[in-house]
Amino acid sequence: MRSFAGRDILSLKGFERHEYYRVFEIADRLAPIARNRTKSDLLKDKTLVTAFYQPSTRTRLAHEAAMLRLGGSVTGFSDARMTRAGDYYQESIKDTVHMLEYYGDVIVMRHFQQGAPAEAARWASVPVINAGDGWGEHPTQVLTDMYTIHQEKGRLDGLHFLLVGDMRMRTMHSMSYAMSQFDIEATYISPPEMSLTDDFKKELDALNLRYREVEHIKDAIADADVIYMEPVVQPDYTKARDEREGDVGLTPANYQVTNKLMRKAKPDSIILHSLPRMDELLPEVDGTRHARYWEEAFNGVVMRMALLALVLGATE
Repeated sequence: MRSFAGRDILSLKGFERHEYYRVFEIADRLAPIARNRTKSDLLKDKTLVTAFYQPSTRTRLAHEAAMLRLGGSVTGFSDARMTRAGDYYQESIKDTVHMLEYYGDVIVMRHFQQGAPAEAARWASVPVINAGDGWGEHPTQVLTDMYTIHQEKGRLDGLHFLLVGDMRMRTMHSMSYAMSQFDIEATYISPPEMSLTDDFKKELDALNLRYREVEHIKDAIADADVIYMEPVVQPDYTKARDEREGDVGLTPANYQVTNKLMRKAKPDSIILHSLPRMDELLPEVDGTRHARYWEEAFNGVVMRMALLALVLGATE
């Protein structure tokens, strides 16, 4: 197995089956620290640098909480407009990263430009973790998703995933790569203008993922073990910020999960959503036995603890 020490986490394309299980193993080992709300000294001499060019709630705070739980420290920025990268100078990623690598031991970057974390990794002498890059990928979120499913179901092989939402989303890309490493069957449901592209389908075919596309969620819900959701009412992920102006569209019923719909689902099916949500996942579902997106919040810290410990060489 390739060592994780010093490794960039940029994409789940090429992330191998046994590597998922290795990360899960370390997450299981570190979970009691987060569960008991205690701290470890595993990374007491290490510093995490956050470079967030786009807004974030869960991803940024989960990485920061993970580092603090492991005894490390955190510095960085959560709004590029307050840095030289976002003001008059528009400092390049190369120049910014050449500075950041001296301020800490690992860089976590979210950027509106697809490929920006990979560009940062070219110039950084410390590991770079992709926290979401435009319409590209979101590997740490999907590692959290897969870990949550494994925790809840006890397995990944043999499951049927129903993916509902905008297939251009970075989470949908990373999830598709992840599913290809397991005996998982996938069903995709999205508005036509947000469906899988022909080029991405060719990638999935080359990875031997078993999948189909259907038009109506009611035709697929009964087969699903995992319902994985994203909004179809989206901001523009190629912008640093995309603030709401006026009314936004509502989610068509065919891409919406409700209590009524879930009565047609398997009794033990689970719903995941990376959040934030609009009206595609109604609050009435929150209290049902199917909801697992709150558990994801806890697992998001645990997963980032595992990744930080691995890439910083504190565990192997």
